[in-house]
Amino acid sequence: MERLDPSTTLILVVDVQEKLASAMPEDALAALVKNAGILLDAAKLLGVRVLASEQYPKGLGPTVPALAEKIAAAGCSPMAKLTFDACSDLSIARAISDADPRAVIVVGMETHVCVFQTARELVKRRYETHVVADAVTSRRDENRRLGLSLCERAGAIITTTETIAFDLLGRAGTDAFKTVSKLVR
Repeated sequence: MERLDPSTTLILVVDVQEKLASAMPEDALAALVKNAGILLDAAKLLGVRVLASEQYPKGLGPTVPALAEKIAAAGCSPMAKLTFDACSDLSIARAISDADPRAVIVVGMETHVCVFQTARELVKRRYETHVVADAVTSRRDENRRLGLSLCERAGAIITTTETIAFDLLGRAGTDAFKTVSKLVR
């Protein structure tokens, strides 16, 4: 495993949508939105590319506003999908391939369904895949925990928001370090 390089890393936000969010435990959803937001802010600062998916947006609604704004600020519009695995959607698979990342950081919901299936496929496609444990959730915590275990068994690296942010930074003493340090407090 190599240090994350902003120029060869992609953040993939999986299905953090309004109607799905309303079914999540309040504290878990708040943690996901906060931590995914930190990563999206760091991505903008460091030049990390961003993609986002929405599972059947006609039924599950758009991405939650707090993250939709940050995704838009990264120059991205969420891509609709019907497949649980984001990589099985041809448009999303093309967008990932066009970005040509070495590593993909995955955040979103639900951990045991769309996050797991996407992570498993990313690993299969030979991307170094990082699933951010404090930026994913499921309706029930046992499903979140099981989903993380399944992601790890599939070959993904289970990590945290701060681990990712500081790995992308690589060093202290910079303006970017000061900004990211404030984000994670």
